[in-house]
Amino acid sequence: MGSPFKDHHHHHPFSLAKKLIPWTFYAMIPLVLFRLYFYPYPLHHITTPILTSSSSVSSSTPFVEQETSCDYTSGKWVRDKRGPLYNGSACGTIKEGQNCIAHGRPDMGYLYWRWKPKHCKLPRFEPSTFLQLLRNKHLAFVGDSMARNQLESLLCMLSSASAPNLVYRDGEDNKFRRWYFESHNINISVYWSPFLVKGVEKYNTGPNHNQLYLDHVDERWAADMNGIDMIVLSIGHWFLHPAVYYEGDQVLGCHYCPGLNHTEIGFYDVLRKAIKTTLKALIDRKGANSNGINAFVTTFSPAHFEGDWDKLGACPKTKPYKEGEKALEGMDADMRQIEVEEVEAAKMNSTQLEKFRLEALDITSLSLMRPDGHPGPYMHPFPFANGVTERVQNDCVHWCLPGPIDTWNEILLEVIKKWDSESRREE
Repeated sequence: MGSPFKDHHHHHPFSLAKKLIPWTFYAMIPLVLFRLYFYPYPLHHITTPILTSSSSVSSSTPFVEQETSCDYTSGKWVRDKRGPLYNGSACGTIKEGQNCIAHGRPDMGYLYWRWKPKHCKLPRFEPSTFLQLLRNKHLAFVGDSMARNQLESLLCMLSSASAPNLVYRDGEDNKFRRWYFESHNINISVYWSPFLVKGVEKYNTGPNHNQLYLDHVDERWAADMNGIDMIVLSIGHWFLHPAVYYEGDQVLGCHYCPGLNHTEIGFYDVLRKAIKTTLKALIDRKGANSNGINAFVTTFSPAHFEGDWDKLGACPKTKPYKEGEKALEGMDADMRQIEVEEVEAAKMNSTQLEKFRLEALDITSLSLMRPDGHPGPYMHPFPFANGVTERVQNDCVHWCLPGPIDTWNEILLEVIKKWDSESRREE
């Protein structure tokens, strides 16, 4: 394969303006994300390849494949009277800050929408089908808090058919956990790894930046790779944090590191290198393995801050954007494009590996159209119990559960069904 960092695409050089994104907005996002994830209470101090899958004929024949392929990335949100598969009180695995209904969010309209792809149907999630397809397997979600958000959505969607039992927990804030579904002998895990590659996260007592080692995968999850059958990788937001980047023993550069004598290189190329290193590790360690691995990269999930993050009404919308109302552009488009391009490059490099499957779970556009799906001020219980105040913490990054993120797992299931159908044909 050659060097894992060899560029597989021709790109226009990033302009200075693109490298130095308008800091009035983006410089604040990492601080917001860090506080939202670790300190939920107040502190004192393009044209690209697209994910396709085949639709199932009916719920009674979930593995029968139609000839038509489905592009899930383009479509619109339409009203759905059925509502979600679960509710916050019935599912016990929701992170408190995303249980919007339990925290007093008064509007319920955001629960009654479904994603309608342009040229095909996206079936409602079938927990029993998912469990049947994952029987005797280990599914791992690896990445940042968006990986955790997607994992907790899936656990809730499955809980109506089979109760998950928490069998392993380690790390502060439940960073590493595993659930066991006895009915189907399935393990579902989450691994905290916000860069996927080796990283040293900043702490209050140390340097005010992260340290990333771009040519080394994070062994905290990679060491368990042999026991993982399916993996969902999800990163992006933590690359906005100040950081110093290393390649080998050399400092490659940094992102937003005033006072340090390093070259400012921004984070786009760094994200690309991190994904390239990660996918190369999957291919090298699991691609030729007799069991192989099925892998997804969930694309970048846009935030929806309108103005200051701690201002009343930071993400106030209560309905999805209409088709064509909100364009995918700027950082959201760039992050997604890098992820999709690296998935396609890795697929090209692994065509000879029969047991290695990889897809981009391309949810950026459909998520961009759901500004109504975030907790906002309801990241805290009943934030206006003592009256409305001008300043209030808002989470306009993560997703309410239930909420739009459940759609990610509906698409996930459809691709798994497609893979299962392909495997049956090959036998």
